[in-house]
Amino acid sequence: MLRGGLLVVIATSVALTAAVETDSLKELLKNLELRYSTDVLEDASLNVTELITKYRYPLEVHSVTTEDGYILEMHRIPHGRDANNNPNKKRPAVFLMHGLLTSSADMVIMGPGTGLAYILAEEGFDVWMGNARGNTYSRKHVNPDFVSNLAYWRFSWDEIGRLDLPAMIDHALKKSGQERLHYIGHSQGTTTFFVMGSMRPEYNKKIISMHALAPVAYMAHNRSPLLMFISPHANNIESLANLFGVGEFLTNNAIYSMAGQAMCRDEVVFQPLCSNILFLIAGWNEQEHNATTLPIILGHAPAGVSLRQLAHYGQGIAGNEFRRYDQGSRLSNYRVYGSFKPPRYDLSKITTPVFLHYSDTDKFAHVNDVDRLFRELGRPIGKFRIPLASFSHVDFLYGINSRELLFNRVINLIRAMDANAFDDE
Repeated sequence: MLRGGLLVVIATSVALTAAVETDSLKELLKNLELRYSTDVLEDASLNVTELITKYRYPLEVHSVTTEDGYILEMHRIPHGRDANNNPNKKRPAVFLMHGLLTSSADMVIMGPGTGLAYILAEEGFDVWMGNARGNTYSRKHVNPDFVSNLAYWRFSWDEIGRLDLPAMIDHALKKSGQERLHYIGHSQGTTTFFVMGSMRPEYNKKIISMHALAPVAYMAHNRSPLLMFISPHANNIESLANLFGVGEFLTNNAIYSMAGQAMCRDEVVFQPLCSNILFLIAGWNEQEHNATTLPIILGHAPAGVSLRQLAHYGQGIAGNEFRRYDQGSRLSNYRVYGSFKPPRYDLSKITTPVFLHYSDTDKFAHVNDVDRLFRELGRPIGKFRIPLASFSHVDFLYGINSRELLFNRVINLIRAMDANAFDDE
């Protein structure tokens, strides 16, 4: 059943690619002649900076270079769009980090009143959105030729946590004039934080509070069809793909955007199929699913990841541990780590106050794995279950009622931390 479902996803992707190549999707768009929300079609085609500008929010685009030369793009909404806002007022800084296969777009594509970044800006925060190396907005290097080299993609979420996050956090603190900030991560955005907190423990002092939405570290009980399919082959998938000159997985391109607009919009017979594919990958929850937004989501995701990121998660499932990337042989591991096995991330070194927000049916962040994570963190403060049993992995950002079920609580916790409700010494 699992393999069959994955075959449907793969076959659909191949079919969409072929359709674009034969211009049949363009023809479908022309022939459907269905009335549709102009905003939805437009938002599916706009990039993050264009989206934020469209909805009249202040925007800054920042470029950050990591220690190893990757150039990352950050997006900042310094305050809300109320004309009475004082643009020079110093506001608490919040850093948002996206999950696997996505980008900073996740924080805004649901629109004002629903998108997390907009909500935080209107609530009085200085909002910074990061982009991991290799995604749509962070595909540059100090050596331009290196970007087209297969070696560019030899990174996992280990490098994102050790190198990308520190660089972006330091930049946000410097530009905002703050000494510390709040961190909100979703899915892989939580994994990378746990990497940073354990490998670069000095950064714990720079974070007032960390809010993990769908926290992913241990994955023994993972039920993601994609990652379960990859897990048995985790140590070979990258090497095999490299033989064909492939180091990247599911880059963002016009195929998905056109497919979303042609097949996944309202009143199109294929829309339920689009929803079912999303449910297969991320979990079934019709209650929180707004199918109208599917073209927008597919206009911005997938945003591209390295194969090593997927393989690293697969290793975690197979090995039932939260370890650094397995280089593929005992000798290779010894050369990199000084040990035959990849070292475990020491979660006890994470002294930032951490709040875990989880759901009962999340395929990627099972309750048992969240419990284990909570026990091993150096300073776990709270563990909060979403009060909706069917809440899925993508509902943490895309859900119709995410603000009422999740965001309001996160904001209240952040304000409590700012008011010194918890001792941070």
